[in-house]
Amino acid sequence: MLVASELKGELARIQPARACCRRAELAGLLFAQRDAGGVSTLEHPTARIAVQLAASLGLPASGPRSATRSRPKGKASAPGRHHLQVALDREIADAWHWPSAPPHDRRAFLRGVLLGASVSLTSGAPHVEFVLGDVRRARELRTYLRESEVRAGLLPRRGRNVVYIKGQEEVATLLRLAEANRTLLDFESGRVARDVRNRLNRLLNAEEANLGRTVRAPDRQLQAIAHLQATGELQRLPVGLREAAAQRRRQPDGDLDALASALGISRSAVNHRLRRLVTIAAASRGEPASSR
Repeated sequence: MLVASELKGELARIQPARACCRRAELAGLLFAQRDAGGVSTLEHPTARIAVQLAASLGLPASGPRSATRSRPKGKASAPGRHHLQVALDREIADAWHWPSAPPHDRRAFLRGVLLGASVSLTSGAPHVEFVLGDVRRARELRTYLRESEVRAGLLPRRGRNVVYIKGQEEVATLLRLAEANRTLLDFESGRVARDVRNRLNRLLNAEEANLGRTVRAPDRQLQAIAHLQATGELQRLPVGLREAAAQRRRQPDGDLDALASALGISRSAVNHRLRRLVTIAAASRGEPASSR
């Protein structure tokens, strides 16, 4: 199962070697923030990496400090959520440009966005959401993701803008770009387990259906033979059909291979003769015959 806090914890442990990647990741952290004063997060690893990245680049940063974000009007009775705030200069993000950035910086930027945004993850039907306050930034993020070969959509929700990613391949690509290797391994393992489980269920259902048909077929054949015997029609049938009927009576639970061995004919020939008996009996009753 994908857990947002575990994903962010893994991403926060990545230490970019290049200064340009650290700057790009810090820009990504600030990109999705509603607070212009820096990074506000519920996640301790996110606050920690924000301070570390700023310090490694020689940029001023203060915090993290605890702060309570108030609820919207109409929800005053509900307690606010305690956030960690790291004061950073917003110009760090504004000065970074996606179009001119090399691939390694773009990956670092997306890793920062994953760390800084309010992310919702589901694994049953793989789904990732970035909840943003600014529609312009939401559109930019959708464009950045699409340029990174990750299909993303955008929709409004309760005054926010949600950039969403659906599908196993899309989510796996995003995790790969962010270098979330442990989370990607867990995700792929879960996907393989689901595929195997689904395939096994299909096979079991098919086997159960085949077994049901196998159990019902001898019963239909025996009923047909009994009807033909009672009406006197059995004795007027060709020798081959009478022999098949007699053998089925001797082996009421026998499979086609056992009957074929006893009669000295092929399996398909036995199957054909038994079906003929069922068809003839159904016609005698004025009923349609089942071929199965």
